[in-house]
Amino acid sequence: MNGSCLCGAVTYHVTGPLRPVIACHCTQCRKTSGHHVAATSAPRETIEIAGEVRWYQSSTTARRGFCPVCGSNLFWDGPGANLAIMAGTLDSPTGLTLKAHIFCADKGDYYEIADGLPQAEAGDPEFTTQV
Repeated sequence: MNGSCLCGAVTYHVTGPLRPVIACHCTQCRKTSGHHVAATSAPRETIEIAGEVRWYQSSTTARRGFCPVCGSNLFWDGPGANLAIMAGTLDSPTGLTLKAHIFCADKGDYYEIADGLPQAEAGDPEFTTQV
């Protein structure tokens, strides 16, 4: 599976399994994306990144990777064996599906989550650690 930022300055290749897509509605994801984030993840050792990724330390436990040229939000790097990949940066077809929503208590007040998928008020390792 391949992916890139909008301008193509950062590309990546994933050889490992991808987790189903999880939508995160936390305040940080909303602020960094302008809405909510839809992300998959893969074991770190199976992701090869080409180009310069700029990292922003968004909390004491996580950082966010983006393209310094076009600003595309590419990665979320927190604890654990996997690196989260913003699903919209993957080249199609992905074969992935949206599996669940997390941090729903923080979601924006201007939309509803009405797709019938599982929702967690906060983080949920059952959703985010599976591959």
